[in-house]
Amino acid sequence: MRSLADELSDLIDRFGPVPFDQVMELALYDPDRGFFTTTGAAGRRGDFLTSAEVGPLFGAVIARALDTWWRELGSPDPFVVVDAGAGTGALARAVLAAKPQCVGALTYLLVERSAARRGQQARGLPIVPAAFAFPPTAVDGDGFAVTVDAGTGPRAVSMAELPAAPFAGVVIANELLDNLPFRIVERARDGWKEVRVGHGAAGFTEILTECPPELTAVADAVAPQVIPGSRLPLQLAAADWLAAALERLTAGRLVIVDYAATSPELAARGRGWLRTYRAHERGTDPLLDLGEQDITADLAVDQLARVRPPTSRTTQAELLRTFGIDELVAEGRTTWHERAAIGDLGAIRGRSRVREAEALLDPAGLGSFAVLQWVMR
Repeated sequence: MRSLADELSDLIDRFGPVPFDQVMELALYDPDRGFFTTTGAAGRRGDFLTSAEVGPLFGAVIARALDTWWRELGSPDPFVVVDAGAGTGALARAVLAAKPQCVGALTYLLVERSAARRGQQARGLPIVPAAFAFPPTAVDGDGFAVTVDAGTGPRAVSMAELPAAPFAGVVIANELLDNLPFRIVERARDGWKEVRVGHGAAGFTEILTECPPELTAVADAVAPQVIPGSRLPLQLAAADWLAAALERLTAGRLVIVDYAATSPELAARGRGWLRTYRAHERGTDPLLDLGEQDITADLAVDQLARVRPPTSRTTQAELLRTFGIDELVAEGRTTWHERAAIGDLGAIRGRSRVREAEALLDPAGLGSFAVLQWVMR
């Protein structure tokens, strides 16, 4: 099989220097050789650790949040929850294991681009074909639509893309948008240049090219006063994803959890905002080892706000405390103290809950992640 480097070389030969988002698309999402479609994985034995893979506590708190948001919508059945970038289903399994009150109405859509990861979602989840995801409706004697066989959830559906039809419910994107391909621009003395990838003497290299007007307009809008040499990711794909998600959501909320900054903050970091990861360690140059490492950047909140300003911005620690993580940790600590001498599974789970909370609330790590919410009414 040809390597991704060969594929990229062919693209450059045919079209000239290519935008960085095409390099990311190839490296991360090529169907047969991309990082996220082959070897790349979340978890302690994988390449990076998201909150859902720390343990079940994150999902248990999200389950509490879902109950609150379900009641805010009037306790609908079905209650649609979209887990965007669901991976192998770690968050879904933890949410269902917590037995939320909304479970009987729950239609849980696991949206995952990787076919290999979708193939792993059935373990421990009530996966049904999309045709059976929503209970049929009928008209009652007063002329109102009612759900037939209400309370028969949970139902889980594995899918590659966001649902096409509009719906009311909740969309959660946990550490998804930072991996969507982005363009890169650099401020020169005479205006913005686009950073593209071409051939160099020793392999692939960065090449500054004229910046298309549409990129210049975005860069000028979000970072009008940066010094020459500053670089920015222009996260057009993330903005498009946000617009599509909001268009589908008729009522409820969209919740994005990610490490985030503003465009001027990113520009002030020089080139440090562009990072790669492999096996929980920082990786190499993003133009090397294509398909073998994660490529990521902080989510530019101000660029998303150009689509629609978020209703609120908090931190992950604040979100988790709002929905009772401290109470769950106190229960775990009590269980551990009561059963430590026995050393059974309950004791181990109680102790684990305390340690998970430390990671999830860490102000220098996951606890500092931004939580952006768009509330639709």
